[in-house]
Amino acid sequence: MKIFKAIAIAFSTYSKIPMPIFEWKDEDLRYSLCFFPWVGAVIGEGIWLWFRLSVRLGVNTLTYVLIAAAIPLLVTGGIHVDGYMDSMDAFHSYQPRERKLEILKDAHIGAFSVIMLGVFGLIYVAGFAQITDSRTLLVFCFGFFLARCLSGIGVVSLPAAKNEGMLYRFASSAEQRWVKLVLYAQLVLCCGLMICISWKSALVLIATALFSYAYYCYRSNRELGGITGDTAGYFVTICEGAMVVAAAAVSIAIQSM
Repeated sequence: MKIFKAIAIAFSTYSKIPMPIFEWKDEDLRYSLCFFPWVGAVIGEGIWLWFRLSVRLGVNTLTYVLIAAAIPLLVTGGIHVDGYMDSMDAFHSYQPRERKLEILKDAHIGAFSVIMLGVFGLIYVAGFAQITDSRTLLVFCFGFFLARCLSGIGVVSLPAAKNEGMLYRFASSAEQRWVKLVLYAQLVLCCGLMICISWKSALVLIATALFSYAYYCYRSNRELGGITGDTAGYFVTICEGAMVVAAAAVSIAIQSM
């Protein structure tokens, strides 16, 4: 029963997929982060199925790309993009650390979040349109799982910028030893499957994801003194965006050979 509750909490927190409603207790949160990456698996599977359906039905490229780009938002409800927008407002405020943390809590959006979301969206769609190699696309679909493995590892490994909020509750309630073990095991398994599909594409995307994680750690620590729920969403968003660009580059390189 505890495992089912952990799955329900992970999916109800990080996705819009309907889950049973019950009162959350701290003991129910102990292993919920273990199942966070499986929200990414649903997204990746959704994009791959949409790709196969588009090929079968002869859907035009623009329709295929725009719907594929919308699938992560439809599955997650935009929770990670919300964190990205809040982080953009805070990072671009150039205010002291305490003021940046206040900006992260502000429910209103600022000009920088809108501008940077527009830039991100244009780059993401442009990159996705260039992923024409099917094996590279499949590797990229695994990237949604990979990004959430890294994000979950960050939650239980990196210092929190404040002793409150959803991320702090998840981190403090987690059975950290086992959660780390499960997340690392899933990370290794995901990378192994990616390499089996296409080792060249996989190595590029894995390296890109790890670089994104290192940048996330550096910037969160420099700007805020740790991570928050918003910066965790920021990481998932920039990691997926960086992998789109990397997959596009790989696909272009394959075509030119």
